[in-house]
Parts: sequence; C-alpha cells; structure tokens
Amino acid sequence: MVTADALTHKSTDELKQELIDRVGDRDGEALGKKVAFAKTELMPWFDELSRRNPFPNAIDQIDLVVGVWSPVWSTIPFQDIFPGRIYEQSYQIFQANGYYANMARYAPGKLPLLKRLIEKLVAYDFMILQKFEVRSDQWFIQNIGIQQGFRLNFSPLSIEKAQAWFESAVQKQLAKGEANTTPDFQKLDQSTAKKYEKIFQARPQLKHLYIDRDFRLVKTQREAKQRPSYTIAVRKA
Repeated sequence: MVTADALTHKSTDELKQELIDRVGDRDGEALGKKVAFAKTELMPWFDELSRRNPFPNAIDQIDLVVGVWSPVWSTIPFQDIFPGRIYEQSYQIFQANGYYANMARYAPGKLPLLKRLIEKLVAYDFMILQKFEVRSDQWFIQNIGIQQGFRLNFSPLSIEKAQAWFESAVQKQLAKGEANTTPDFQKLDQSTAKKYEKIFQARPQLKHLYIDRDFRLVKTQREAKQRPSYTIAVRKA
C-alpha cells in the first residue's frame, strides 16, 4: 500500500490525475467493494490532497462549487439505489442561490418500473433537489424534492439539458415557497421508495477535503456514527 509520505514529492496536479486514474471505471462496482477500495487503496491520496487544500475554509468554497460537476467516483449509497445509472450522464449542479442537485440518467430495461414499459420508454432521469448552506465553517445539505422524467427520445442527458431541467425544478420550488414536505415516492417501487424516504429525511454534513476550480474531493456523513462517504468530482461547466 502506498503511504502519504511517498506522495509528498509529487505535484498536486499529478496527485489529482493519479486519483482519477485509480478509480477509472470502478464507479460501477458494488458499494461494499468501493468502500473497501477507498479504505485500502485511496486514503494516502485523500490525506495528501487534504493537506494541500488551497481553500480549507468552507466560506471560501461557495463560489468555487457553482456550476456543473461530474461525480467520476463515489461511495454515496443513493447514487446507485437504481440500477443502470449512466455514469457519463450523471451530474451535480450548484447555483449561487443555495440550490443544488444530484441527477442522472438510467439505462432502459434495468429498472423494475421500466420493465413493462420498455417498448415505449427508453430512458429514465432522476433528480434529488437540495439546498446547501455554510454555518460555523461547515457545509450542510437539506433534501427538498425529487424530480423524475421518462424520456421517449434517446438523446443523451447533456449538460445543457441537465441545467435546464435543474433550473425548471428550482423555479417550481421557489414558486411553492419554503415549505418542506416529503415528496411523493409512489412512482418508485416499494423497496426503492423506502430507501429514499430514509435518505431524504437526513441532513448530511459535507466537507471538501480538497477543492479548486476544476476538482473536488468530498467527504459526506449523514450522522456522526455513520461511516463517511467520499466523492471525486470534476468540473463540466
């Protein structure tokens, strides 16, 4: 196993690229396998990049996160509650007004709710709409809604389409006001709905172990006693 000391002589750009190369095509692996991989293989890079974080104060990170990011690798459980996520069509989008979304397109035929509709529906898009704020030099995330889209046209969920969908969701939320109610999960299968109801009620804390204009290494935790999750994200727009 590589130690953090062995990485000290490398440039920050080298460390970021090595981390991206190491996770490679591994985002599709089972969650348990990814968690073990992070623990046994990736921690030296996490530790060294954390020591080099150019923006360690949360308040200074707000302007940096605004835009569109691609999560190239993550151990956050909700990312893959649905099977068939198309990783190159997965996005995290932040707005300066405090709204934030995780969204992705899912491949046809791999979701239980699409099986009976496969002849007509070719794709399914899912978004968790969230709000973020920084208090006492800490990031806090609040889940405020979900959006679903059944697509008849097999054109990719591009960055432009993702941004437009997100903006529409934000405007609908603003029109409703600040009332926060649990969304309707009835369109999901029962097992998935139960998982999302539990996740939706959580208010996780988020910490940027490393952040710059184009790269984020993020640690999230729903509860202090829960194991942390990690996400590696690169800027798309």
